[in-house]
Amino acid sequence: METNFSLEQLRDDGLAEAEKILRTCVHCGFCTATCPTYVLMGDELDSPRGRIYQIKDMLENDKPAGPQLVKHVDRCLSCLACMSTCPSGVHYMHLVDHARAHINRTYKRPFADRLIRIILQTVLPYPSRFRFALLGAKLGKPFAGLIKAVAGSSQLGKRLGAMLALAPGRIEGPNTHSLPGSFPAIGESKIKTDAPKDKDGEPRKRLSKRVALLTGCAQPVLDSGINGATIELLNRLGYEVVLAQGEGCCGALVHHMGEEDQAHTQARANIEAWSREIDAGGLDAILITTSGCGTTVKDYGYMFRNDPLLKDKAAIVSDLARDISQFLEEINLPKPEKKLPRLTVAYHSACSLQHGQQVKTAPKTLLSRAGLRVKDVPEGHLCCGSAGVYNIMQPDIAGQLRDRKVANIDKTKPDLIAAGNIGCITQIGSGTEIPIIHTVELLNWAYGGEKPEKLKERS
Repeated sequence: METNFSLEQLRDDGLAEAEKILRTCVHCGFCTATCPTYVLMGDELDSPRGRIYQIKDMLENDKPAGPQLVKHVDRCLSCLACMSTCPSGVHYMHLVDHARAHINRTYKRPFADRLIRIILQTVLPYPSRFRFALLGAKLGKPFAGLIKAVAGSSQLGKRLGAMLALAPGRIEGPNTHSLPGSFPAIGESKIKTDAPKDKDGEPRKRLSKRVALLTGCAQPVLDSGINGATIELLNRLGYEVVLAQGEGCCGALVHHMGEEDQAHTQARANIEAWSREIDAGGLDAILITTSGCGTTVKDYGYMFRNDPLLKDKAAIVSDLARDISQFLEEINLPKPEKKLPRLTVAYHSACSLQHGQQVKTAPKTLLSRAGLRVKDVPEGHLCCGSAGVYNIMQPDIAGQLRDRKVANIDKTKPDLIAAGNIGCITQIGSGTEIPIIHTVELLNWAYGGEKPEKLKERS
């Protein structure tokens, strides 16, 4: 794509990066076939190619964002299916993130929109605040009809309704798996595994049998059993697991809302926390059980590429970051001695895992090795509509995508659904009675752990 940025504009690193990305686009349109919003609405402006044209016009002409562009960029899920499809390697993620930051600087949103965003930005990344908010949502659920009657079909009303609908019936308090600390390996592991790999796929030479686990912000509140199962499994494999002091939200939630400064503050805290652990005892990996967070943590090196104080630390953190399924495949987790019951599992591949991190086969391989009958979901490349806070901010589109996903899952006639992202688990779970369980919980069960709670409830 031809661009016409001035030399003065290109002195800005963000614009220079955006210009490089724009130049790689060749207008081919392959991205439209896998873009969820284009598939649903058929509007070119709601396709990656259409958004790229609008972003180019805004940035090239140094224009403040207008309502039309904001509408179509807001509708983007950041599912990154377009990046998997693009034959030219257009890094759409960095481009749309830059556009969102530009929107935040130059566009004044309507009051109701600003209000809901402020609520989400100040609540979701902080577990204690999130628990308190969920308690309020639980108390407010009986009044959902009244809220709908008062707010009607307004965007604010729909968003408040979506927040109430997604609130779980059970709210978990803090436990040892969500607080800073260390969990030692359980003796000498009987399960023999290989050394973890580095970014080039080579076995790491210096091994500490010690890993850090991202606690996360929303996940331990919604389902602390995921991190609990991860710690138990890793301990049995001979790894010490560290929940680093000072680590918190990865920054993804606010980053995708254009809040660049807040996102970088959160990322900076994590980089420093993990760097202290690297210096103290070494880390073989930084493991993440929420794939949306994993995509962001793996991008820390890019985020801080121009920060003289943090760029080296950030690059090391990104190099060590692994999705839990990716790590377990890299260490060549063997078949368990006792396989699981021959249950049929519909594997939902989270967008942030298959498109954002390009981890596509590891979860399915591990589940099959554990004795489960794994089935791919038709249209598996399409998003379920979760996408961070998208199911709150764009409830109509998210609802359509969820229902489409559930209908496709039903075609596989599964006993349960496996997924690697808490947002997807919550979103899909709101539209089906089929148990949906994190991949690592099933693997923990296969390798000597407890049967997942959601399956116990069905027994």
